[in-house]
Amino acid sequence: MLNFYKGKKVFVTGHTGFKGTWLCKMLINAGAEVTGYALQPPTEPNLFALSGIENQMNSIMGDIRDLILLKQVFHEAQPEIAIHLAAQPIVRDSYSDPHYTYETNVMGTVNFLECVRESKTIKSVLNVTTDKVYQNHEWEWGYRETDNLNGFDPYSNSKSCSEMITQCYKNSFFSNEDISISSARAGNVIGGGDFANERIIPDCIRAAANNEPIIVRNPSSIRPYQHVLEPLYAYLLIIEKQYQNKQDEGYYNVGPNENDCVSTETLTDLFCKVWGEGLRWVNQSDGGPHEAHFLKLDCSKIKRTFGWEPRWNIEKAIEKTVEWTRVYLNRGHIAHVMDAQILEFMENHERERSKITVG
Repeated sequence: MLNFYKGKKVFVTGHTGFKGTWLCKMLINAGAEVTGYALQPPTEPNLFALSGIENQMNSIMGDIRDLILLKQVFHEAQPEIAIHLAAQPIVRDSYSDPHYTYETNVMGTVNFLECVRESKTIKSVLNVTTDKVYQNHEWEWGYRETDNLNGFDPYSNSKSCSEMITQCYKNSFFSNEDISISSARAGNVIGGGDFANERIIPDCIRAAANNEPIIVRNPSSIRPYQHVLEPLYAYLLIIEKQYQNKQDEGYYNVGPNENDCVSTETLTDLFCKVWGEGLRWVNQSDGGPHEAHFLKLDCSKIKRTFGWEPRWNIEKAIEKTVEWTRVYLNRGHIAHVMDAQILEFMENHERERSKITVG
């Protein structure tokens, strides 16, 4: 299903992060020529090093705020496709360092789009933001792409700004050009290889590995959790479709079905059940800064436009996360388990698409 990417030159910012590494693995497996631009991996250990993809792509270490270097690398890569993932992605970290968050997430987007504006080869562009870009009223229904943008905290607000910058560049420079630009607003992702701080599944894994109870700050908070491969496949689908037809560019929510929008308590219970070994969690709020309690996405647009549907429910997403983690803790072959999970996921999509076609 990713044959479109064979031989395509793809530029990815933020390729050393959790989502960036999984995305580059998918692209490399599909036969794309991938250039990545990012800081050194943000954690130790990190998925980028474990995956072994550095020698399978053109990996450049650089700061998204460094416009001169970014332009140089982008020009040398001559990409047809560009995907912007580079960001400061942690809500709580944005409270401790809002200046860096805005500088990275806002001016980083400007710098990326400046490279696109000056490119002679680019055809299809995707800016990856977040479900938190919306002005959150704690509604019980999902936000739609037409709802107001105005994230509450510095991270969410900086991503709202990134969306508006993308719209401005589209209107100002690309409305009559043969370049398609979209943004994708994804929910919370989980999966093997996320070692970030202040995220519930990495916290679960660290507690399980140390035989300690999991500390849960906000057990009643509801989020649209999904396996990392779900939005990544959606990104690649959007990029392909708008490459072929500019009319398909736009703004797309990417999230799970409504029954997989679960509370942190439910998510943690599922993790404990799949992990076993008597793992448990405790409610221990640390009185930290404001975080949204209730957040859902309405993903009917991407389903209607491209026929996209999420394939792995929350239970499957947890199972695959635990599967990856046990390979890691047992010092197994990380590249192999990533390849196997990507293949299983893609084959599941192919089977379901065939059923729809036959029906």
